[in-house]
Amino acid sequence: MTEELSTKFDPKEVEQGRYEKWLEQGVFKPSADKAAHPYSVVIPPPNVTGKLHLGHAWDTTLQDIIIRQKRMQGFDTLWLPGMDHAGIATQAKVEARLAEDNISRHDLGREKFLEKVWEWKDEYAETIHQQWAKMGISVDYGRERFTLDEGLNVAVRKVFVELYKKGWIYQGEKIINWDPKAMTALSDIEVIHKDVEGAFYHITYSLADGAGQLEVATTRPETFFGDVAVAVNPQDERYNKLIGKKVILPIINKEIPIIGDEHADMEKGTGVVKITPAHDPNDFLVGQRHDLPMPNVMNPDGTMNELCGENFNGLDRFEARKKVVAEFEKLGHLVKIEPIHHEVGHSERTGVIVEPRLSKQWFVKMDKLAKRAIDNQSTEDAVRFFPPRFNDTFLQWMGNVHDWVISRQLWWGHQIPAWYKESGEVYVGMEAPDGQGWTQEEDVLDTWFSSALWPFSTMGWPDTESADFQRYFPTSTLVTGYDIIFFWVSRMIFQSLEFTDKSPFKNVLIHGLIRDEQGRKMSKSLGNGIDPMDVIDKYGADALRWFLSNGSAPGQDVRFSYDRMDAAWNFINKIWNVSRYILMNAGEISANQVSTNLAKVANKSAGNVTDLWILTRLNDTISRVTEQMDKFEFGVAGHILYNFIWDEFANWYLELTKEVMFGENEAEKNITRSVLLHVLDQILRLLHPIMPFFTEAIFEKMPNTTGSIVTAKYPEVDLDFENQAASNGVAMLIELITSVRNIRAEVNTPLSKQVPIYIKSDSTTFLKSVAPYIKRFANPSELVIDKDIVLDEQVMSAIISGAEILMPLKKLINIEEEILRLEKEREKWEKELDIVNKKLGNERFVTNAKVEVVNKEKDKLVDYQEKYDSTQNRINELKNT
Repeated sequence: MTEELSTKFDPKEVEQGRYEKWLEQGVFKPSADKAAHPYSVVIPPPNVTGKLHLGHAWDTTLQDIIIRQKRMQGFDTLWLPGMDHAGIATQAKVEARLAEDNISRHDLGREKFLEKVWEWKDEYAETIHQQWAKMGISVDYGRERFTLDEGLNVAVRKVFVELYKKGWIYQGEKIINWDPKAMTALSDIEVIHKDVEGAFYHITYSLADGAGQLEVATTRPETFFGDVAVAVNPQDERYNKLIGKKVILPIINKEIPIIGDEHADMEKGTGVVKITPAHDPNDFLVGQRHDLPMPNVMNPDGTMNELCGENFNGLDRFEARKKVVAEFEKLGHLVKIEPIHHEVGHSERTGVIVEPRLSKQWFVKMDKLAKRAIDNQSTEDAVRFFPPRFNDTFLQWMGNVHDWVISRQLWWGHQIPAWYKESGEVYVGMEAPDGQGWTQEEDVLDTWFSSALWPFSTMGWPDTESADFQRYFPTSTLVTGYDIIFFWVSRMIFQSLEFTDKSPFKNVLIHGLIRDEQGRKMSKSLGNGIDPMDVIDKYGADALRWFLSNGSAPGQDVRFSYDRMDAAWNFINKIWNVSRYILMNAGEISANQVSTNLAKVANKSAGNVTDLWILTRLNDTISRVTEQMDKFEFGVAGHILYNFIWDEFANWYLELTKEVMFGENEAEKNITRSVLLHVLDQILRLLHPIMPFFTEAIFEKMPNTTGSIVTAKYPEVDLDFENQAASNGVAMLIELITSVRNIRAEVNTPLSKQVPIYIKSDSTTFLKSVAPYIKRFANPSELVIDKDIVLDEQVMSAIISGAEILMPLKKLINIEEEILRLEKEREKWEKELDIVNKKLGNERFVTNAKVEVVNKEKDKLVDYQEKYDSTQNRINELKNT
């Protein structure tokens, strides 16, 4: 007999040292069998900015489920881990830490500051490794990468140089999103738009010739220092005669022209628009059309500069706004302040309000890259999105994408491979140019520029002959949240197509966000965040993984709930106790005996009807679970597994086997022991990708298993175990026992009290063969099974598939109440018949549905009609009593 399991599932005991053992055994490494089909996944690299959150736990759990199942199915699997340097986010964290000691990065200088950031990276990378271990993720650490490692740096420089040579990377002055706190450019998708309280400030500019005033409305009056014109629509008869004249800017008394431009909307506001080209993207285009100057009136930190005059120079932009408005009012140029709610861009990383700002930056020209990505979705190399609706999301964004600003005014990141001379000469290349007088560009690249190369740069590219690139690229499946389709997924696709001529992955599984029980997004401000490590400490990694895998369908959000965590732990504890019972009753049976006994069951020379039933149900479960897993429908697969394990295996088969296990026939006991061990073994294998720790703990104590479950074969349907007659028969037996129990409960008759049971059925041979089970679980004082049973006395009854149950319960039944009960049952079957008849009467359903689906509805019709007729007959009998 194997070593017993502990009396209660203890996740700490089960998980202790197990992950380290897996690493020592090397079971997470790719297969040595190169005839196996490769299956590869690259981890969405977490940022080295802090601890992993529940979203990371969800993301890595789904990936681990996929890779563990594929490994068990015999694929040559590679799950490549890594982390992202997260430029702006990490630099902000390190600067904040230094600020606690009143140190700035400029005090240290670039080189010393970067040493501090690398120290931070090492610290938090170790934390992430510890969290990965607690989650049980089966990555190959021997291939771990970092977006700033030397290999990726080579890939990044090559991509930059190649795109520059094609003219698709260029330097230019444009209005970009500027983060005044981090003092860097941001791309459009690094800006979060929030609804905030604001105002339209209506102000007047006097005509220079003294002939009147023009009223303009703005939400940012502090930018008026950068006004270079006011625009009116050339078709606007109110103002078009003023085109060519000038107005005077109050406070600074500067004259600017009145221009005609269609940007001024005659139907909106006053029809007059102030033009500030360096601080508004639309004004910038107007400025280009009219060759206007573009003065920038703000410093990089969001303070006003010397162009604003002595009284405003150095003021914070929002302080300047208040002072400007007060000055306009004092001078009589403030018409009104109109409160509004409007969307304002905020930096995703620092949270401050973004400032549109004219700036010289590096850009990626997106038109051709986007077109190729769009066109590719109509080819055999298309990326398949799960769920498919996200393909439309991808195409819509790619169809409207702007040129991508890729330079960042940071120190932490890939320094742009461009060098300058004072003469204005620019050199872009893999290495620094020869000769003296060259200075490298100080800016670094957007974090997403290197992340966009992740699927192929981690495989050895640009060395296209590297073994990993040849074998594992393109990767098989990417798992990620819908919130970074634009940031990351789309960029990986167009960069991969450009540099490898292939899509970077075959499938993209999109999941949602983790929310709290009220459906709110988890955030520090709400204080509703949940640390996954705290959840693991309380419930264990397996319970958390079960919850995360069963929480929702692909693409949907999931609500975290401690009640559902309790349910997950209870489910594991149920399996633990079932396993403990099976192992304790396994006796001295050996693996060879189990194999021999199962062979006898397979060739129909052994095994009772319940054995054959559970093996048939196991086949059905394997088939359906595998189908759903292949579609990434982990929630559906989990539901199927739960029902089979809890209801059919634990609640029914385990109980039914006690008729044999408490008997005297040792040969039958050994057959049943073998079936119990086999089904448990298959259950553990089916569960392992989702819940790896406790399944391994039980698996290694089984007498019929060897090695680690990590590399054990994933279950497959065994047609030798298929026995539909046994399956239908035991289903009938279960329905019969359940109905008897329901009748007892309805009239408050305990199971301990024996009562006569009469079963009217054409299946007398089968029912008599399972009479011992009926006697054990229904406790009749008398059991009669016959085709024709007529009772003159009052009875409680139930109609099941293929039989009618009659239970004389004199003095315990009110005949009128029984008629009412049967009439309700008749109504139920009447409704079911109506539903099926409508389906079968629908020509579109009958024509378009699969044949097996239509046949299933026809079978239901026969079954429901039989139950309806039997119920009606019973009502008639009682009424005539």
